[in-house]
Amino acid sequence: QVQLVESGGGLVQAGGSLRLDCAASGRISGLNTMGWYRQAPGKQRELVATITSLGGINYADSVKDRFTISRDNAKNTVCLEMNSLKPEDTAVYYCNAARFGLVLTEYWGQGTQVTVSS
Repeated sequence: QVQLVESGGGLVQAGGSLRLDCAASGRISGLNTMGWYRQAPGKQRELVATITSLGGINYADSVKDRFTISRDNAKNTVCLEMNSLKPEDTAVYYCNAARFGLVLTEYWGQGTQVTVSS
């Protein structure tokens, strides 16, 4: 089993910044991809950013140039630095990890609330 624990959510004014961190523990070998997803009230969960163990990065168009994802493979952590936050960024943010084998195995954190006020 893999456990993902998020930290760093909270309330911030528009234009401000927040940093989210996620730490993986348990059977953590072979986690090819880690990243962040978010879900706003009444909406589907959507991809925010992902990063592979080799450093390949993918951002959603809505956050590109504002958010930065990074990963420390030795510490099994992934970080999301969010700048120039907008009210539409308000959502529950979930850490995600994936292991690629014969089938895809995914793990999810419990989520952390990010609220951006006007």
